[in-house]
Amino acid sequence: MSLQKNYLDVPGTTIFDAEQSRKGYHLNQFCMSLMKAENRERFKADERAYLDEWAMTEEQKQAVLARDLNRCIALGGNIYFLAKIGATDGKSFQQMAGSMTGMTEEEYRDMMIHGGRSVEGNRVVGEDGDAQAQHQPQGKAGHSAQKASA
Repeated sequence: MSLQKNYLDVPGTTIFDAEQSRKGYHLNQFCMSLMKAENRERFKADERAYLDEWAMTEEQKQAVLARDLNRCIALGGNIYFLAKIGATDGKSFQQMAGSMTGMTEEEYRDMMIHGGRSVEGNRVVGEDGDAQAQHQPQGKAGHSAQKASA
């Protein structure tokens, strides 16, 4: 049984708490394995076979294969561990973050240089700001999944 989590009402944000940590343990361990060159080579040679060596859920494996970082986070991935996938693919953290917001790398960079997203319309789930689920690449489906896991 989950504790009351008032922070689940922050739009566009998944808090990596103890529950998320437990859910994503094997996914995050897989990501950390990519710190070793020989593991990166094995993963790049046959991604599915390498993923099958890990006790991840099929949904986690599919999210990795699709490079759907938003889904990986919803399934317990920690962005700092998931960054190892991006590095293995030759992507910068900025490129990864941009892909998660539906922006190009340049659009994401410019937004961050100018102070990030406005809090207007983004204080709680249900407003109409640009961080709300209906304005994100994962769309309303991601919002529904987040609410269902609450």
